[in-house]
Amino acid sequence: MSASLELRRPTILVADDSPANIELLSKVLGEDYRIRVATSGELALKIAYSDDPPDLILLDILMPDLSGHEVCRRIQTNPDRRRIPIIFVTAMSTVEDESLGLSLGAVDYITKPISPPLVQARVRTHLALFDQSRELERMVAQRTSELVASRQHLIRQLGRAAEFKNNKTGNHVVRLSHIARLVAQQAGLGPQAVQLLFQTAAMHDVGKIGVPDDILLKPGPLSPEELEVVRQHPQIGANIIGRHDNELLSTARMIALTHHERWDGGGYPQGLQGEQIPLFGRIVAIADVFDALMNRRPYKDAMSPSQALAVMAEERGGAFDPTLLDCFFLQQFEILRVMTLYAEESAQVFDHAG
Repeated sequence: MSASLELRRPTILVADDSPANIELLSKVLGEDYRIRVATSGELALKIAYSDDPPDLILLDILMPDLSGHEVCRRIQTNPDRRRIPIIFVTAMSTVEDESLGLSLGAVDYITKPISPPLVQARVRTHLALFDQSRELERMVAQRTSELVASRQHLIRQLGRAAEFKNNKTGNHVVRLSHIARLVAQQAGLGPQAVQLLFQTAAMHDVGKIGVPDDILLKPGPLSPEELEVVRQHPQIGANIIGRHDNELLSTARMIALTHHERWDGGGYPQGLQGEQIPLFGRIVAIADVFDALMNRRPYKDAMSPSQALAVMAEERGGAFDPTLLDCFFLQQFEILRVMTLYAEESAQVFDHAG
């Protein structure tokens, strides 16, 4: 078979720690599909997140590092990969096992020992459904692009409205969105996830609309009672946005609610810790603090870049996810360019729909 024909064949990722199971599934499917293999959950995720992702995943549950359940859960939380059909192929055969697998987002459940005709039929069916789903998504995306653009514009403008009390340009939300985008790209997020973050980060402080001006603009330290009022703004923001099935708005709500959580658990409003904090919330926290350090506020003067970067470094593992903070520092020169381009002193208002 020529290389061009090989490339056109759908790719199946077989993730199993048993060489015998991999060999069997490869033999059953190898004539019709391009087969990639992973002997661990970590390797399965690496292949799924690569620039050449599979069209379908056959996933064992019992693997030595990450279980198949955890692999499935992580893929389902990734906007760029969660549409890949996942079929569990496992010896765990109870009704409860099957129900759990399907509840995690798998499209099917095959028990071992496998029936080759059954595997071939299930793979063929789900690949066909996946192809139909992608085509339908393409058609829907074409017809709704104008609506999406309008919604994104409203989100940006509402984010600016919340920031208008602090400065007249609203460029804080522009800078923050660009910084978050740079960190997300460095962290390896795919283009869809990066764009989703970029478009929703502007809503992080919308809850400040509900904080009285005499507290928000106070030129000195806040009293404990005033600080408690300010700390309500993430929940206020989440309430303003509301709960939605729409991905854009649900993501904006999540960011508004979680961007003041700390990696060490000392943040607010929920006191989440480590990876309990959603990824986008952790990224926006880094962008928000850095921009606040670099710009004047009613209660403080602006820091120099070196001072601000030093403060950020001190919070590695404290306020910030260490891995994401490393990504921030790897992009520091681009981030400082963003700070200059959208500086408040320019007195210009920029649209950040790039």
